[in-house]
Amino acid sequence: MSDTDAKAALYQDSLAMHANGRPGKIEIRATKPLTTSRDLSLAYSPGVAAPCLEIERDPHLAYDYTAKGNLVAVISNGTAVLGLGDLGAQASKPVMEGKAVLFKRFADIDGIDLEVDTKDVDQFVNAVRYLGPSFGGINLEDIAAPECFIIEQQLRELMDIPVFHDDQHGTAIISAAGLINACNLTGRELGDIRMVVNGAGAAAIACVELAKSLGVKDANVTMCDSKGVIYQGREAGMNQWKSAHAVKTDARTLEEALVGADVFLGLSVAGALTQKMMEKMAAKPIIFAMANPDPEIHPDAAKAVRPDCIMATGRSDFPNQINNVLGFPYIFRGALDVRATTINNEMKIAAAHAIAGLAREDVPDEVNMAYAGKRLQYGPEYIIPAPFDPRLITTVPTAVAQAAMESGVARRPIIDMDAYKNELNARLDPTAPALHAIFAEVQLHPRRIVFAEGEEEKSIRAAVAFFNAGYGTPILVGREKEVIAKMQELGLPKLDGVHITNAALSTATERYTDMLYDRQQRKGLLFRDCQRLINQNRNVFAAAMIAQGDADAMVTGLTRNYHVALRDISLMLDPKPDSMVLGLTLLVAQGRTVFLSDASVNVVPSAAQLAAIAQQTATKVRELGQEPRVALLSFSNFGNPMPERAQVVHDAIAILNDLDVSFEYEGEMSAEVALDFDLQRRVFPFTRLSGPANVLIMPSLNAASTCSGLMQMLGGGTVIGPLLLGLSKPAQIAPMGATVADLVSLAALAAHETI
Repeated sequence: MSDTDAKAALYQDSLAMHANGRPGKIEIRATKPLTTSRDLSLAYSPGVAAPCLEIERDPHLAYDYTAKGNLVAVISNGTAVLGLGDLGAQASKPVMEGKAVLFKRFADIDGIDLEVDTKDVDQFVNAVRYLGPSFGGINLEDIAAPECFIIEQQLRELMDIPVFHDDQHGTAIISAAGLINACNLTGRELGDIRMVVNGAGAAAIACVELAKSLGVKDANVTMCDSKGVIYQGREAGMNQWKSAHAVKTDARTLEEALVGADVFLGLSVAGALTQKMMEKMAAKPIIFAMANPDPEIHPDAAKAVRPDCIMATGRSDFPNQINNVLGFPYIFRGALDVRATTINNEMKIAAAHAIAGLAREDVPDEVNMAYAGKRLQYGPEYIIPAPFDPRLITTVPTAVAQAAMESGVARRPIIDMDAYKNELNARLDPTAPALHAIFAEVQLHPRRIVFAEGEEEKSIRAAVAFFNAGYGTPILVGREKEVIAKMQELGLPKLDGVHITNAALSTATERYTDMLYDRQQRKGLLFRDCQRLINQNRNVFAAAMIAQGDADAMVTGLTRNYHVALRDISLMLDPKPDSMVLGLTLLVAQGRTVFLSDASVNVVPSAAQLAAIAQQTATKVRELGQEPRVALLSFSNFGNPMPERAQVVHDAIAILNDLDVSFEYEGEMSAEVALDFDLQRRVFPFTRLSGPANVLIMPSLNAASTCSGLMQMLGGGTVIGPLLLGLSKPAQIAPMGATVADLVSLAALAAHETI
């Protein structure tokens, strides 16, 4: 497909997407129930008078009683829409809606787009200045220069909430983060670089100002516009914002300015930078060609003449995209959460350093999967984090909030920054609240965890992440030379806290073999079979370490079928007395956590086994900090109908009745009845549950596997597990497609079992 055809197809696909179903990209949803007359009387008249009177008494209470503290207005007059020019206010609406969607997707901020139909600066300012009571922040967008400078400055002076022109400062912050890392990779100091900037609009000037705040010297920055170099004494095409960056120089053209320059930063037009110009730049030149949709020089052309360059553009189809979505959602998140009166220079600098620092860390699997499995690693092709990096939500807002507090613009300081990070994580990761208390306890009681598949990339990265999180000592089972080589290949440091072992290195191999032979000699294994298993099967070796007390728990599963891995582990570890081995899966969706059991081991459990599974699962759910409400599932509801399989579930309920257990349970019942408590009370008023079930005991492994698989593949929820329960020592088996984050979570959960 030609470039022209591709653009035409994209054009039509975009029109279809925007018009499909409900037109546009946003809607409003209620956050409080409105199902009864009392709900209505509380949400509206007469109950709503109470918060109104409280806010009249203290206006700051609007942040407590309304959505103001999580609401940002995305405002434009459409005078500079993308690269399309002055389209007018109405035509800018799709872009502003898109901005609102990005606020929600990346930072859980509710954005409302407002298109102001005027080009007059004073009229625009007056239209916006009176919106302060409604919003926690103002995001100005797609407003032409130089009016955007005046508008932002006046609104910042008139309003006591953050006002942020993203075209200026968002671009400046992300490009500054890239510049920090590009200088790091090329051995430069910011104070020593010579920078040439082509373009003198809002974004270019903001980039220059932030770069200077970071340490780039005024005299070392040469700015050019369509008339050439902006030098001291020039009169043509000048204004106060350009004059502030005029330098004393003999250079009059972009080509002359670039001789010996370290950095080219372009916010101008396609083709502005030529190969001839690049040849005259310093060694390892840094090229940020950010004109959209076509950069000042194509990356292939730049690499052809200067293969030593570090290249960034504004496009997603090339490495190192200068993408504002890395900044504005998280900057506003931090500013809103401390109720900042403004977004100042200190907060912008903090954001730039936070983004730069994140790019130097190991990249999560979720990010690599979003880029077709491409392995992203800090270097010339990866100087800026990817937009889908889930760590941005905790990294950038905390840095911005901290800077706001230190610079005195925060009205509600954050006392516990670790707790704040957990709150941020919970906004986009529904599993975070369920696991936070567990992980915090593991940090207080660190454990030794064996990663059985120690030569696997994911295991190595998980071990490093486990150690860095403070969960304990990871032990990788593998050949030391291969593990260290893999760590070097991944750019990971060889940490003293990450141990490596195997049958050849361990002094306990003979002891492990004797134990295995003692357990299996009457079950068909010869001594040499046991020697071979200990020496060659890493799952058996890892399980032996656990059994002998040389480690506390283990994680495996990346390279073996679940049941094969469980068979290997069972050679060394027995079930707990009076317990079954079973799998427990956590399903998190729509703000609720539901536990699914048995999700991995028992194919068609009997009535007695179902009752035992219910008891063990309820005990584990309590350990995980929730009070269990157990539903034993069937396609039948309380005997209607009652075929053989429903009878098994019915009999399991009878067993629980005789045992007088301490948790709530009910059944046999269908999933929709179990999860819809209003339906339960209305149709089956005799239910023993006090609320919707949060523990679902599945009638068979087929049903459990199908349920969790659909949830995982179709989206709409998060699946954790299955967690392996019932063994005498904790061992967890990850799915073969598990991510590094999955492995770390399973390792921490395994560690928690020993506390």
